Amino acid sequence: MQSFLPLSRRRFLAVSAAATLVAGCDNSVGTDGATRIDNRVNATRDFLFRSYPGTRELETKAAGVLWMPLVTKAGFFVGGGYGTGALRISNITVDYYEAIQASAGLQIGAQQYAHALFFMTPEALVAFRTSPGWSAGADATYALIDQGGNLSAQTLISRDPVIALVFGQTGLIVGATLEGTKYRRIVP
Repeated sequence: MQSFLPLSRRRFLAVSAAATLVAGCDNSVGTDGATRIDNRVNATRDFLFRSYPGTRELETKAAGVLWMPLVTKAGFFVGGGYGTGALRISNITVDYYEAIQASAGLQIGAQQYAHALFFMTPEALVAFRTSPGWSAGADATYALIDQGGNLSAQTLISRDPVIALVFGQTGLIVGATLEGTKYRRIVP
């Protein structure tokens, strides 16, 4: 029985460290939650279009876009991430969402990033909005940006129902991905 104690202690310390790192990064929803999220989404959207002009065309083709302007992720073997954002249809906010991620495995570090999910078909958008906890994974194709900052031609003519674009990364985490991220509707 004693041989399990050091392992349990290590796991406890790892979970505690990851929870402390994520809790220390404030991207929570406050009393002005909707305004704060909308302002962050506007700034993120403007940054993306300035930095990668081809994404503007992707937005015009999309049935809706989930903007997640700030996701904080941290891990030390056990990790977690959290962020809030807004779903926009024709650039009008229709719902607010949180992204929650928990993972285990080889990961060390902390990172903040933004991402956008472009729902390219009305069916994909409806499936997302009616799901009690939609998960990024096999349903999403990741967009590739070339060295000139443009979306690849493959992305712009893609028939994939959901295109994910991760950008604005700061910090470093080994083993980061959107897979396993759960999105839930919130009321800020």
